[in-house]
Amino acid sequence: MIKSDIVLDAKGLACPMPIVRTKKTIKTLEPGQVIEVQATDKGSTADLRAWANSTGNHYLGTIEEGEVLRHYVRKSTGDVTEPAAFAQTVDNATVEAARQDDSITVLDVREQAEYAFAHVPGAINIPLGELETRHAELDSNQTVYVICRTGSRSDMACRQLSDKGYTVHNVVPGMQEWAFETTTLVSAK
Repeated sequence: MIKSDIVLDAKGLACPMPIVRTKKTIKTLEPGQVIEVQATDKGSTADLRAWANSTGNHYLGTIEEGEVLRHYVRKSTGDVTEPAAFAQTVDNATVEAARQDDSITVLDVREQAEYAFAHVPGAINIPLGELETRHAELDSNQTVYVICRTGSRSDMACRQLSDKGYTVHNVVPGMQEWAFETTTLVSAK
């Protein structure tokens, strides 16, 4: 099961009601939180994807379970426009070329739902909000390439890890522009 911050029951509702309810409910979330919208309207997949893209929110994906479609959307944080400030950065191609290197760890600091739908093969997932308590899960002898959607959360993670003595590099532009193979934990629609 994918972790979400809130579940919205839109089952039995026809267009445009799943969008109307999602729009109202997402206003109650903090930036970066994930909403799961449960719907039975087959058109809701395309509708939610288009709505999320037009509003700056991040459509993560849909899982179909029988008649129910579970849509996952992450509320926008505005991180698309925030420039990365951590000095050591690498681009996506560098990460792809190095990810088979045993001295490298790829750390994905996006939320679990984002990671579940698509991530760099072999990447470890520790959401940014959990990094302070879980950083010891990383091998401090390895170079850590930190990735998120746009480079903003990974920038903050790099600063945290660097202060703890880790050798880290921020991956910019991140998953938003990842053009290489990805792995998924779900059967997305």
